[in-house]
Amino acid sequence: MIWAQVRLTLVLPVIMGLLIFFIHPLLLNAQNNPSPSLSSGTEARKGRATPFFPSLYFTDYLNRINNQGAAKPYSVASEEEFQALAQSTADQQSILLNNDILAYYGHPNSQLMGILGRYPIEELDARLTKLAAEYDAVNGGRGVLRAFYIIYGTVWPEGEIGIINKAKLQPYLDYALKHNMLVFIDHQIGRYHPVDSIKKMLPYLEYPNVHLALDPEWRTTKPMKEIGVVTAEELNQVQKIMEDYLLENKLPGERMLVIHQFKPWMIHEREKVKTNFTRVRLVHCADGFGNPAQKLDSYSRNAQAVNIPVKGFKLFYNFSIPGAGYDNPLLSPKQVLELNPRPYVIMYQ
Repeated sequence: MIWAQVRLTLVLPVIMGLLIFFIHPLLLNAQNNPSPSLSSGTEARKGRATPFFPSLYFTDYLNRINNQGAAKPYSVASEEEFQALAQSTADQQSILLNNDILAYYGHPNSQLMGILGRYPIEELDARLTKLAAEYDAVNGGRGVLRAFYIIYGTVWPEGEIGIINKAKLQPYLDYALKHNMLVFIDHQIGRYHPVDSIKKMLPYLEYPNVHLALDPEWRTTKPMKEIGVVTAEELNQVQKIMEDYLLENKLPGERMLVIHQFKPWMIHEREKVKTNFTRVRLVHCADGFGNPAQKLDSYSRNAQAVNIPVKGFKLFYNFSIPGAGYDNPLLSPKQVLELNPRPYVIMYQ
């Protein structure tokens, strides 16, 4: 009994300290950055609005933990339980809570598919770091995390998929781990089911800085001739499979799943897409090139999907490639961050 009391005396302040450490920035963020009320998947079912991302996910989790604890008035956390709580608390904190993400997009083997394939890794990082400083100057005190956004599965004629050679991908994974960067790996789906596509990429979640992406544009057997489609049900399946994999393999942290869209029909029954998964954060990215008016129009259509509150935005450089589209002119970092709702994940192709 004495040892239990001693452990309670020692453990409770630590647990409370952890909770205060994580909650305090959330409260400050909510006070300093008021946002319109949007509904998460959980709260939408209850029929009431909740605060905007990112605080709502973590605070919902803490409320649940507190309620569970209140049901056990005489329990004392064991060392294993305390460690599990600490890890679970860390896993619930969103990467996007205090940071924006800035990524260079492309395929390492191609200069035609984005900036990532045009420069060596070290030069990409140098250019990305310089661009990150421009965003850091106008993002209101938030941090900026750099990322490589790599096309993992490339669509071929008839909807076949070419998977990147692991030996080609590995240097980006190693460099990113060493230099505090993220890596997104993107599957273009082709003639396959999104579930099959996501399963191909799941083993890379063993890397704590790796996140996944799907591009519905290329979910087709006629690439460059028709624009593909995914359904809300498929996206919900994919998120569940991704979350189950993280939990079953005890992999740490929140992981993002980016879904691209620039035409209304690319996500069928979009209003049914869920975003209430504990460990998977769905990012709804506005794709497509054009002039500022076209870009803003495309983004405003994506913004209507309030059930997917975490937004992303993609920009296209002009590399003078015959027939390739680009943004003319390119929006400035300030203009990007003034989009409504504000994007959290920004990529340049």
